[in-house]
Amino acid sequence: MMGDRQVMQGALFYKFSLEEHVPASHMLRSINRFVDLGDVRMHLAPFYSSTGRPSIDPELLIRMLIIGYCYGIRSERRLCEEVHLNLAYRWFCGLGLEGDVPEHSTFSKNRHGRFRDSDLLRHLFEKVVRRCMAEGLVGGDGFAVDASLIKADANRQRGVEGSQGLAQEMSSRAIEEYIAVLDDAAFGAATEVTPKFISPADPAARWTGAHGGQAFFAYSTNYLIDLDHAVIVDVEATTAIRQAEVTAAKTMIMRAEKRFDLYPERLVGDSAYGSAEMLSWLVNDRGIEPHVSVFDKSKRTDGSFSRDDFTYDHQGDVYVCPGGKMLTCKGTVVNDNQLLYRASKYDCDACSLKPRCCPKEPARKVPRSIHEGARDMARDIAKTDAYRTSRRERKKVEMLFAHLKRILRLDRLRLRGPRGARDEFILAATAQNLRKLAKLIPMPQPIPTS
Repeated sequence: MMGDRQVMQGALFYKFSLEEHVPASHMLRSINRFVDLGDVRMHLAPFYSSTGRPSIDPELLIRMLIIGYCYGIRSERRLCEEVHLNLAYRWFCGLGLEGDVPEHSTFSKNRHGRFRDSDLLRHLFEKVVRRCMAEGLVGGDGFAVDASLIKADANRQRGVEGSQGLAQEMSSRAIEEYIAVLDDAAFGAATEVTPKFISPADPAARWTGAHGGQAFFAYSTNYLIDLDHAVIVDVEATTAIRQAEVTAAKTMIMRAEKRFDLYPERLVGDSAYGSAEMLSWLVNDRGIEPHVSVFDKSKRTDGSFSRDDFTYDHQGDVYVCPGGKMLTCKGTVVNDNQLLYRASKYDCDACSLKPRCCPKEPARKVPRSIHEGARDMARDIAKTDAYRTSRRERKKVEMLFAHLKRILRLDRLRLRGPRGARDEFILAATAQNLRKLAKLIPMPQPIPTS
C-alpha cells in the first residue's frame, strides 16, 4: 500500500559535522593536502592598509578561486552562490555551516586589484609546482612546449578594421592594458603586421582563422610541461601568433631555470618552434637537444632541384651540386640571417642539368642560414628512435589542452585584456596541477583502531 509522508517536528538541537559529511574520496579532500596558503598574508601585507575595518580573509578568496577553476565555475557571482550552497565547498573554504560567503563585487574587486598588483596568482602557481617537485612528479630531463588558442570575450561581429584603429574617445580597462603592452614582445610588439580586425572590447585579442572555420578573436595559452607526469612547469599568455608563442617558450624555459633550477636535456615541440633562430637558441645558448620539427620551406614543387639535393661540405664550407660542381660563399649575410652560396656561371652554362637546376637564372644560388648547424642537429635527431618516442610524449601537452577546454571549460575567456588572460590561464594551470597531485598521490589510509 502507498505510505503517507511523515512530517516530523523540527528538532531543537542538531548534531552535524562538515568534517564527517565530506567523504574521504572527494576530490577537494585530496586537493586540500597540497594547498598551503600560510604565506598569503605576508605576500599581500604591503597591499593592505594598516587602518580601517578588517577585510575579507584573502585565503578564503584564494580557496574559492581554486574551487571555481577545478570545477569550471569562473563567474564570481555563480561561484559565490555555489560556495554558499555546497557543503563540500564550505568545508574546503573553512566556512562551516554559518560562515558568510563574500559578496561577488567584493570578491571581484580583490581579484582585479590586490591579487594582480602583488602577482599572487603566479606565486600560488609556482608554489604548487614546487610541491609537485617535492612529490617526485617532475623529472626535469625532458620538457614539451605548445600553445592553444582560447577565444576572447569579444564579439567577432563588432570588430573594426585594423587599419582604422580605435576611436580616441574609447576608454576601458582592456584598452588601457592594450596600450600598456604595445611594446611587449608577447603582445603588441610580437609582429608589425596590422591585424585585419580589432575588437573595441578587447583590442589585445588577436583576430585569427587558425582553426580553419570562422575567424575569431583569441589569446594563446602557452604550456611548458615536464614529460614524466605531464606537470605544467610554466604557463604564459600571449597574442595568437607564432612569433609570440616562440618568445613565450624562451621566457618559460629561462623562468623554469631561474625559479626551479630545472635544466632540461631535451625540448619537444612542433614545427612552430623549429625556426632557425629558435633551434640555435636551444642548442647554442641553452645546450638543449631540439626534438622539434624543422621549419623549412626550401622544398621546391616545380620539379627543379631543392636545397636538399645539394651536399654541404663542412670542412670546405661549400655546397656540391648534383653535377659535382662547387658553390662558394663570400660570407655576406643577406635576407634575414642567410648566406648565399653561388655557382660559377661558366659551370652552369656547360651543365646538362641546368634545365632542372636554374632554368631561369644564369647560375644557381643556394641560401644557408647562419644557424644551419642547429637545424642539421635537429634533422639528425629526427631520424632517431628517441625522437619518435618524444613525438608520442608530446601528446601529453595536447591532452592537457583538451582537459583545459572540456573539463575545466576554459574554451572561452571571461576576463578581458592581457592581464585577465594571464589570470585565467595561471589559475587553470594551477587547478590542473592540483588535480594531478590529487590523482597521483593517494590519500593516506587511516590506521585501524583495535
